[in-house]
Amino acid sequence: MNTPELGLPMPVPAEGLPARVRIHEVGARDGLQNEKATVPTAVKAEFIRRLAGTGLTTIEATSFVHPKWVPQLADAEDLYPRISDLPVELPVLVPNERGLDRALALGARRVAVFASATESFAKANLNRTVDEALAMFEPVVTRAKGQGDDVRVRGYLSMCFGDPWEGPVAVPQVVRVCRALLDMGCDELSLGDTIGVATPGHVTALLAALTEAGVPVSALGVHFHDTYGQALANTLAALQRGVTTVDASAGGLGGCPFAKSATGNLATEDLVWMLRGLGIDTGVDLGRLVATSVWMAAHLGRPSPSRTVRALSHQES
Repeated sequence: MNTPELGLPMPVPAEGLPARVRIHEVGARDGLQNEKATVPTAVKAEFIRRLAGTGLTTIEATSFVHPKWVPQLADAEDLYPRISDLPVELPVLVPNERGLDRALALGARRVAVFASATESFAKANLNRTVDEALAMFEPVVTRAKGQGDDVRVRGYLSMCFGDPWEGPVAVPQVVRVCRALLDMGCDELSLGDTIGVATPGHVTALLAALTEAGVPVSALGVHFHDTYGQALANTLAALQRGVTTVDASAGGLGGCPFAKSATGNLATEDLVWMLRGLGIDTGVDLGRLVATSVWMAAHLGRPSPSRTVRALSHQES
């Protein structure tokens, strides 16, 4: 029996929350890049097509990074043409100008750069200081924006709440890098809790500081990992501050290959269940999404870590 067909969870709206949330689906990129075994290109393409069939409107497709660093995504040139006809936004990561050239050559109009709020992670991920990484991204963003008004650039910011080498990350430190990314032309920023150590009060404090620094909440998304079981609580805190874009990964896939303490992303199904219960529209068909994650889990040879996927797929069986 499929519980959502019975009208569960019962929608009970809460005051001060947005009417609609846009889910930025990252399973096909952030999820699959952390797999030990490389997923065949045809399976990735089918995964993205199935995700598009659930009602998701933003599905991060791949990364145009050097295959040496993320071999799981070495097939970006082969994958993107297989899905470019889909009527959804298909953002791709571009670490540098060479990556941007590769993405633009295939017609990508949604690109993202990947910065760090801490020096340790900037060194581990990009082999640069924070400021050197920002200097590398500036021409990428400028060139991308110069391609036309229909091109949008997202700035990912890792380690916004804690770093496995440095520990706590000061709020002003995060605000400085956010402001720099916005000033160089990024249309949207994604605040990453890369190792999953954030708690709701910390989320609220960072969002308040960003607002005070002139960063519009409409330009912010949040990207939580569920290492300590805080991802949904942190998401709710962000919604209460006006955030309407939430990153999530179908089936809870993913982690971070450069931060070994990072576990899976917030599962899209768990997010949709909570938002549905709050009366918040996402446009996502939960039944189709669960079926897609069950299908992908079968290809990966293990069950989905998402509690919602497990609950609903068990009931359906």
